[in-house]
Amino acid sequence: MSTSGIVYRPRRLRTTPRMRRLVAEHRLHAADLVLPLFVKEGLTEPAPISSMPGQVQHTTETLAEAVAEAARAGVGGVMLFGIPAQRDARGTAGDAEDGILQRGIAIARAAVAAVEAETGRPGPVVMADTCLDEFTDHGHCGVLAADGTVDNDATLDRYAAMAVAQAKAGAEVVAPSGMMDGQVAVLRDALDDAGFENVGILAYSAKYASAFYGPFREAVDSALQGDRRTYQMDPANAREGLREADLDLAEGADMVMVKPAGTSLDVLRAVADRTDVPVAAYQVSGEYAMIEAAAANGWIDRRGAVLESVLAIRRAGADLILTYWATEIADWLD
Repeated sequence: MSTSGIVYRPRRLRTTPRMRRLVAEHRLHAADLVLPLFVKEGLTEPAPISSMPGQVQHTTETLAEAVAEAARAGVGGVMLFGIPAQRDARGTAGDAEDGILQRGIAIARAAVAAVEAETGRPGPVVMADTCLDEFTDHGHCGVLAADGTVDNDATLDRYAAMAVAQAKAGAEVVAPSGMMDGQVAVLRDALDDAGFENVGILAYSAKYASAFYGPFREAVDSALQGDRRTYQMDPANAREGLREADLDLAEGADMVMVKPAGTSLDVLRAVADRTDVPVAAYQVSGEYAMIEAAAANGWIDRRGAVLESVLAIRRAGADLILTYWATEIADWLD
């Protein structure tokens, strides 16, 4: 066939690596990545997480090292999860002044400050998960009522205490992840009343009850029996996710999150299109585990799959991406 009738040749812009780089619509930057980290009370050495190859429960010493490594790589933030030695029904270790999460926050802030002094560059923002599930002996994200259901309003009081404790320890952002109604407003009031007006809130707004959280439960030694479907969202619902984001913004959220990222790209896009605050997405433990398992079996190219999966989240509208590969990706980009 004659080529004279071809008017458009999009392949021209794919001819070379430098041409493709020039016209790329979306890019990954280390500063857009947030590294989730687990710190466990009482450990003397890091404990590997079997379902998340390459990830560990940190000691306080190795937590500092991991934060410093992320800082030197240019990662934008770290999200801390604490695993206490003792749990109870109300998760009292969650807001204890000397609790493992508060100690982890202080350690992370010190590690960031040291690397900033060393490099002269901004380090990662220190964020803290504000939820009770790691601290309760029943594994739910809140206080239980007499009938065994999660008591929304009683839980809000515990979240408020946790947020203030985290802020006192040095958290720059608190991240309520329990999907309790009204959680953002309660945290904002508590932080402001305690003099922490400049501590931000990253709301887990559209958080779905997902099968892809499985490895995370090993990571935090979860005691959960049953599920969290009475407070986390039904994966069938998209409009509900938008409503949840709208409510969190009305209550004062500084940033909103969609989770899991990979199975919620449509919701992520819709949230990003309707809000003018930063939008985060969490590439969760199951997403990480699937790629690592497939790569370990030689079924996919690991680096290519990691970068493509994270770029897809960026393309769908995420300004911030929580991913367990944050430091590794930042090193690749550098």
